[in-house]
Amino acid sequence: MKTIRLFFVFALLLLGCSIAQAQLGRRIGNAMERAAENAVTRQAERRTSDAVNKAIDDAFDNSNNNEKNNNNSNTNANQPATNAPANTDNSGNAGNANNAGAQQSPNTPPKLESFTQYDFVPGDQILFFEDFSQDAIGDFPDLWTTDKSAEIRTINIAPGKWLHPTTKDGTFTYMNTIAFPQNFIVEFDYIPTHESPGFGFTLYNDPDNKELDTGLFPGDQGLRIYFNNSWWDLSAYKRDADQNRGSSEKNAIVRYSVNHIIIWVQNRRVRMYHLGEKVVDLPTVLHPNTTFNRFRFFGWGNEDLPFISNIKITTAAPDVRSKLLTEGKIISYGINFDSGKDVIKPESYGAIKSIADVLNENPDVRVRVLGHTDSDGNADANLDLSKRRAAAVKDFLTKNFGIAATRIETDGKGQTEPLAPNNTTEGKAKNRRVEFVKL
Repeated sequence: MKTIRLFFVFALLLLGCSIAQAQLGRRIGNAMERAAENAVTRQAERRTSDAVNKAIDDAFDNSNNNEKNNNNSNTNANQPATNAPANTDNSGNAGNANNAGAQQSPNTPPKLESFTQYDFVPGDQILFFEDFSQDAIGDFPDLWTTDKSAEIRTINIAPGKWLHPTTKDGTFTYMNTIAFPQNFIVEFDYIPTHESPGFGFTLYNDPDNKELDTGLFPGDQGLRIYFNNSWWDLSAYKRDADQNRGSSEKNAIVRYSVNHIIIWVQNRRVRMYHLGEKVVDLPTVLHPNTTFNRFRFFGWGNEDLPFISNIKITTAAPDVRSKLLTEGKIISYGINFDSGKDVIKPESYGAIKSIADVLNENPDVRVRVLGHTDSDGNADANLDLSKRRAAAVKDFLTKNFGIAATRIETDGKGQTEPLAPNNTTEGKAKNRRVEFVKL
C-alpha cells in the first residue's frame, strides 16, 4: 500500500513538471515571437531611416559642385532654372534673369486663388535683408555670431546660399541692431533636415548691447517662437511680468522642404502665415509697449540642423490709397516671384489685392506697373524679365480682381533705375521692386 502511494505521488510530480515545462515553453515561445516581431520592426525602422538619410544626403551633398554650377549660371541668362540655383529672387519683382530658360509665358495667368488668407501687405521700406550672397561657401557669415558652429552652403533643391548649423543646440544671432517699428513683417525660408524637425526664432530688446545672448529669454523683453512638424508655440515675455503664451497646430512645418515662414507684428498683435494660410493670430500676446532691436535663431534640444536663408524685414501695411492717389506712386516689396521667372509667389496676394482695392474704389484711376531688378546677371535679360513680371502683375489684376486691362499699362526698367547701390545684399533687395505710378 505504501508503495502504491509513493507511485501516485511520483506520478503527480511528473505531471506537474510537464505542465509547468509546457507553460514555460509557451512563455518562452511567446517572448521569442515578440522579440522577433520587435527585431523586424526595428530593422524596418532602420531601413526607413537609412533611406531617409540617404535621400537627404543626396539632396544636400556636393555643395561645392553646386557652387560651381551657380557661378556658371551667373554668366548665362538663358540657362535652365534647374541648373542655376545660385541667385535667389525672393524679395520682389527684381533679381537677375539667370534662370530665364525656365520661364512661364506672360499669357499664362498665375493661379493664386487658394491663397486668399495671405492678407498681409509688406510696406515700402526694407529694414533688413539677408541671403548670404556676400559670404563664401564653407565660411561662417561675416555679420553673424554663434556659440556653436555653422557654415554657408548651397543645395540642389533650392537656389541661393544658406546658413547651415553643423552642431546641435546653437544660437545664431545677427550682430547689428535694427530699429524695429511698431508694425513690421519678418519673412524667412527654413528647410528642416531631420525626421523630427524643430527650430526657433526670437525677436527681443537688448538694453545691454550684447552681440550674443544665449539665454532662454534674451534681453529684457521679446517674442520667442518655436516651430516643428506638429505645432507653433509662442511666448511673449517682459522682465518682471508673466509670460503670455499662444500656440497652433495648423499647417505645421513640412519635412525636407522649403518652408516660407511669415511673422507680422502689429503693436501687441502677432500673426503668422505658412503654406498659404494664416496659422496664428494672437491679438494681445505681446506685452504693452514691447520694443525690439535684435533677432536670432536657436536650435536647443533638437536634432535638426536646418538650412536658413532669404531673411527679410519690412515695414507693414502702408497707406496704399494715400500714396497712390495723393503722392501718385507706391513702391511694393510685397510682390514676389519665383527665381528668374515671371511666376508670382502666393505670399504676394495681399499686396496685389491692396492695389486692386484702390483701383476698384476709384474707377477713373489708371496706373502704370513698372518692374525693376538689381544688377546681377545680364542687363538685357534683366530688362526683359522686368517687363514680363510687370505684365504678369497686370494679368493678375485683370483676371482675379476684374480690373479693366485698358486701365493698366506696363513696362520694365531692368537694372537702370536703382534706389540704392548694388554692392550690398540690402541694396540689391531695395532695387528689386514693383512700382505703381498713377497716370
